[in-house]
Amino acid sequence: MTDYRHFSHSDIVNRLRHAKGHMRSVVAMIEGGRSCLDITQQLHAVERAVAQAKRNLIHDHLDHCLEESVGPLPRAKRGSIDDFKEIARYL
Repeated sequence: MTDYRHFSHSDIVNRLRHAKGHMRSVVAMIEGGRSCLDITQQLHAVERAVAQAKRNLIHDHLDHCLEESVGPLPRAKRGSIDDFKEIARYL
């Protein structure tokens, strides 16, 4: 089995653990009858943490796995790969 772990994965795990903590807070807040505003703020924090983890994972894949698959290319032929990597920044 291939090991797909990269340097950034520990950061991604930390972000997901952070999101997990926020999620537990959301459940406790709902069960405790907290205001919708407070709950929504916590849900927003969950969404941001998960979105950032996803973004980091995608960028890590592009920077490492895609580069390894394609291999070295002359600068003139890298345009579409570099454009794709730049576009992915907006995910």
